[in-house]
Amino acid sequence: MEMKQILDALGTVMDPKSGQNIIMMSMVKDLNVEGNNVSFSLLTAGLDAQGKSSLNFACQAAIQKVYPQANVHVHLVTQGESIPAQQQRALPHVKNIIAVASGKGGVGKSTVSTNLALGLKKLGASVGLMDADLYGPSIPTMLGLQGARPKIEDVHGKPKILPLEAHGIPVISIGFIIEAEQAVVLRGPRLGGIIKQFIEDVIWPPLDFLIIDLPPGTGDIQLTLVQTVPLTGAVLVTTPQEVAVADAVKAMNMFLLPSVDVPILGVVENMSWFTPKELPNNKYHIFGEGGGKRMAKLSKSVLLGQVPLVQGIREGGDKGSPIILDGTSESAKAFTTIAEQTLRQVAIRNEMKAPTTIVKMQS
Repeated sequence: MEMKQILDALGTVMDPKSGQNIIMMSMVKDLNVEGNNVSFSLLTAGLDAQGKSSLNFACQAAIQKVYPQANVHVHLVTQGESIPAQQQRALPHVKNIIAVASGKGGVGKSTVSTNLALGLKKLGASVGLMDADLYGPSIPTMLGLQGARPKIEDVHGKPKILPLEAHGIPVISIGFIIEAEQAVVLRGPRLGGIIKQFIEDVIWPPLDFLIIDLPPGTGDIQLTLVQTVPLTGAVLVTTPQEVAVADAVKAMNMFLLPSVDVPILGVVENMSWFTPKELPNNKYHIFGEGGGKRMAKLSKSVLLGQVPLVQGIREGGDKGSPIILDGTSESAKAFTTIAEQTLRQVAIRNEMKAPTTIVKMQS
């Protein structure tokens, strides 16, 4: 028996937690092949008894399909038996998780999230997009996915959600689950349950970045998120208007609480000025000036970029073709700059700071 064939066979077995194969998830350790004997340790952190048993039998069946004469010995390694911290956390195959937040609605946070995700993909990164704005999911419209429904896949007896795809990025939203006109009436625990489902029950592929579009404010969804996944950092969205900055400070202060301690990667100032299509060189500062710079200074971060208020951004979002896909416009260039600056700030953050840990509930 050859080691490569054994690894290839085990690569067909899926992890019930992530939906990815167990080789890619580094769940197979100490693989040894001697004659007809195959032995290895299998990391099963967080799986219940049924999940462990199902995974064990799936591994044996996969190997014996290739080598019917194999004697397979699987040692199940559970919590507390030297399991890497990376393997124990949610979404271990996602390198960076970025929350896009604002203090108030109407500042273009979903527009920034969508164009940032596509901008990072344009720069060569693998990117996913999670619409966590459960009350006002607008990502389906912005990506042209209205009315689409995700498929469900069974992984060792556990139903998993396959994200939809638009412009080359996997995406999930409650807008794919409810009707467009349906009111979302949910209390805190149910909101938290949906966010956890989007993290734990969606088969996200290996990603460099997962962009999470948060609802405005500092409510249950934000709290559930920081208690479920370790965020690499947050991007704050504001307009130049003083009232928008004042509200954005509240969102900033939530992330900077000692018990939360999520770094602010930077600030995006949206609707920085109005430029009519027929007068492309004119700038009218309808909402004032300097809000983004003030926000960056208060958060001890940087201004990632300024986005003008132009008709094309709204039109692109309404027809499912975000403005960044039109690489020639000034707005597309603005979002590309924001993506480039975000890449730079993530690299600096990961070099200078230890990984963020999830927030623990205080009893």
